[in-house]
Amino acid sequence: MQRRKKLGDLLKESGFITEEQIEETLQKKKEGQKLGDALLDRGLITEQQLIEVLEFQLGIPSVALYRYPIDAALVKLVPKEFARKNLLIPVSQQDNTITVAMRDPMDYYAIDHLELSTGFQISPVIATKDDILQAINRYYNINDMETETIATSEEDDAPAIRIIDQLLQTGVTLKASDIHIDPNDTNILIRYRVDGILRTERAIPKDMQNSLTARVKILADLDITKTRLPQDGRIRTTIDQVPVDLRIATLPTVFGEKIVIRILDLENVLKSLLQLDFSEDNYEKYVKLIEQPSGLILLTGPTGSGKTSTLYASINHLNREEVNIMTIEDPVEYQLDGINQVQVNNSVGLSFATGLRSILRQDPNIIMVGEIRDTETAEIAIRASLTGHLVFSTLHTNSAVAAIPRLIDMDIEPYLVVSSLSAIMAQRLVKCICRDCKTARSITDMEKKLLNRHSIELNEIAYGKGCNSCQHTGYKSRMAIHELIVIDDDIRQMMMNNQSITEIRQYIRNNGLKFLVDDGLAKVKQGLTTIEEVLRVASDM
Repeated sequence: MQRRKKLGDLLKESGFITEEQIEETLQKKKEGQKLGDALLDRGLITEQQLIEVLEFQLGIPSVALYRYPIDAALVKLVPKEFARKNLLIPVSQQDNTITVAMRDPMDYYAIDHLELSTGFQISPVIATKDDILQAINRYYNINDMETETIATSEEDDAPAIRIIDQLLQTGVTLKASDIHIDPNDTNILIRYRVDGILRTERAIPKDMQNSLTARVKILADLDITKTRLPQDGRIRTTIDQVPVDLRIATLPTVFGEKIVIRILDLENVLKSLLQLDFSEDNYEKYVKLIEQPSGLILLTGPTGSGKTSTLYASINHLNREEVNIMTIEDPVEYQLDGINQVQVNNSVGLSFATGLRSILRQDPNIIMVGEIRDTETAEIAIRASLTGHLVFSTLHTNSAVAAIPRLIDMDIEPYLVVSSLSAIMAQRLVKCICRDCKTARSITDMEKKLLNRHSIELNEIAYGKGCNSCQHTGYKSRMAIHELIVIDDDIRQMMMNNQSITEIRQYIRNNGLKFLVDDGLAKVKQGLTTIEEVLRVASDM
């Protein structure tokens, strides 16, 4: 029997963490949380370091389940709930021994339980948490699908219920922002958007289409009989102990109704401003701006660039008992304590403009308008900012400077735009280099030229070479890059004189203000993302 060592001791012996860090983590960790998970959550170690220590100290090999040929028949020996709870999955069998991939190969209770329940010897190997959860979703779902397609009557909707539950569970495990249920001619494709990139995970038989669509509509309280019109709904539920808000959108296509499920993780929604990846300079400027008593602050960027998270973090930063904060949104994505939120409802005549008019009669200090879509909304928001209110809103433009002509194009008098606008911030999301496989390489001449143009000198550049943890993409999670323009008197004068965007941009650059690409390349210098990612979302001007 191998000597049973504690994980903390192994990590300490390897020099990854100190005794003080272990003590502090043990005090602060959630009830029932394992030490390894708590250390990962606090960013004190990476999953790769954890695996390295266990491999080296215990002599237990690690596997990449992403590419491992798992014996699907073996999963029937271990109940799905036990596998999920203990983060393990059987992968292969040789004679009287089953090899089990485990997140924690020192979980001797789970090993003993498996040996008793299966009658086999258990040989543990190490795999990452995400790898195991994804393998569980994939292989247990295959078995479920096989048993479901053997015999199901028209009235029996249990398979559809199980499949939708599995899709949502997989979505939460993958940390997907959206699940696409795409009907085709011969089957239904299930695609997940992870870190901004869509990828196909599985295909479902075409004959399941009607029951799957009906199941989603029932959950979202939509009309099952309406199949020729788009519908929207929402579900608030808990998946794997994670509270989530699901936004459902259906759309009739030639092959039936396409469904997109947006997953909003309510546990990680409310970030503080410090968690929004601001550079030190931008953070100081932004906090100073939002703490002013009045003015209009605009956030710009395409859909899915994190504008809503920044807006919520901003109003949450200002949320105190002595201020009245009101919002009008379409839809209300997250409900915040102490803030009065109004949902746009065009079917009863409650538009952004009418809602905003009513809000102004409710004695607000701070107003958030989800989006400026038309002249009327823009005009009321601008007048509100001129009458002593702090107003936050968003605009769909490609850059911060482009918001100025956009407002003027909406037939707003230039003098109103000039006197109300305090700041414009453009934002994009870039993928972060995976911490577990981050490595360095020499810089190319082309990259050197680009960085020098932005006054950055580097000889080496970081990238992710790909590992089990990031599914061999080299990237894991996303971060924001910003372009913050504070409207000063000179810019106001240029706007009043109808000077071109090019001239305003030149003035901003001459005054040392950073554009999106500058902020992105500064994060490349810090080893957080890659040049390819920055240039994917921001043009080099």
